[in-house]
Amino acid sequence: MSARLARAAYALLLRLALPLYFARLWWRGRREPPYRQHWGERLGAFAAPVPAGRLWLHAVSLGETQAAAALLQALRAQRPDVALLLTHGTATGREAGRALLREGDAQAWLPYDTPGAVRRFLRTHRPGVGVLMETEVWPNLLHAAAAAGVPMVLANARLSARSLAKGERLAALLRPAAACFTRVLAQTEPDAQRLRKAGAERVEVMGNLKFDVTPPPGLIAQGRRWRQALGRAVVLAASTREGEEEMLLRAWVRLPAPRPLLLLVPRHPQRFDEVAALVVRSGLSVLRRSAWGEAPPPAAARADVWLGDTLGEMPLYYAAADVALLGGSFARLGGHNLIEAAACGCPLLLGPHTFNFAQAAELSLAAGAAERLPDLDAAVQRAATLVSGGELAAWSARAQAFAAQHRGAAARMARAVLELLPAR
Repeated sequence: MSARLARAAYALLLRLALPLYFARLWWRGRREPPYRQHWGERLGAFAAPVPAGRLWLHAVSLGETQAAAALLQALRAQRPDVALLLTHGTATGREAGRALLREGDAQAWLPYDTPGAVRRFLRTHRPGVGVLMETEVWPNLLHAAAAAGVPMVLANARLSARSLAKGERLAALLRPAAACFTRVLAQTEPDAQRLRKAGAERVEVMGNLKFDVTPPPGLIAQGRRWRQALGRAVVLAASTREGEEEMLLRAWVRLPAPRPLLLLVPRHPQRFDEVAALVVRSGLSVLRRSAWGEAPPPAAARADVWLGDTLGEMPLYYAAADVALLGGSFARLGGHNLIEAAACGCPLLLGPHTFNFAQAAELSLAAGAAERLPDLDAAVQRAATLVSGGELAAWSARAQAFAAQHRGAAARMARAVLELLPAR
């Protein structure tokens, strides 16, 4: 199938699925109201044109927005007058992105990837350069940007072997889209090689932006105060996904008493209530972080589980923990950002599935900042052993040294992006 026919078929499918797309937004908006707001932006409809020439940065969700913060800081350091258009796809990303805006900046939803919506978006905003983060490849958007003369960058780019294999089944659609990027700034050389195979033509290895994300000192200090006041070992289950919590809780109740405190932080906020109910059904007492303010109440010390049901506080949770289990790595989900734990000085136990962050995982293992376990049963047993031993202080120091060693990607990527942004 030719690229033109593939894109036409893709556009037709998206148009047919449009009612389902908005139904899903409405359903998610029950628990996350921002999904029910600014629907016109999802179709590229805006009240009036805005000043042209902005730097447009798309960070789909919370993790990409956190990485984008490091890039944005470097961009502003190198060009203080840069004006920003920040777009997102999820409510958590948009909420986190609001804190990155300055006077004169703008924020919006990324439009649905139909030809009309992306043309309206580009016609309204007329960005000077567009930056997509990590894995975002939208065929109609990239085709429209090329037609409009907007240079596009894929920053902090990564592509796993599994994703490459899946993409090859849609090569007629995705290869021309990847070729539309003016520059692709890859995290690692293996990522760069796979991105070239996927159709990207101008690929450079720049490192991983997430090493440049500095945990807020106030949250680190607060977490350490919690741990000191608690007087009890803390094991963190960080960014867990559906299916992992049940396995974790089954393993946890098999530990002999007295157990450490389990600090359980689900990846997705819409699952907070569901996970709280799972804890109760396991026969464990639970206290929710959202129920208190600056410091836990006296009853918190007696709880079996703290549920981290807040957004933007992962550094606090890492600082409060003696050791953490990396969610998404014990089910076949590829893991999540493990660099944040290292930057917070938290020893980390990984499951067998870290293909989304393969090189970072291998580097952290080699540096002694993490350890890999075959399953959650083994990880829970290892965590319980570690918190009763004396090796965690040295492990914490190795983790922080590992995080510091690999910084610098933000400045390199900022220079590459700004070379494409016209002077104002």
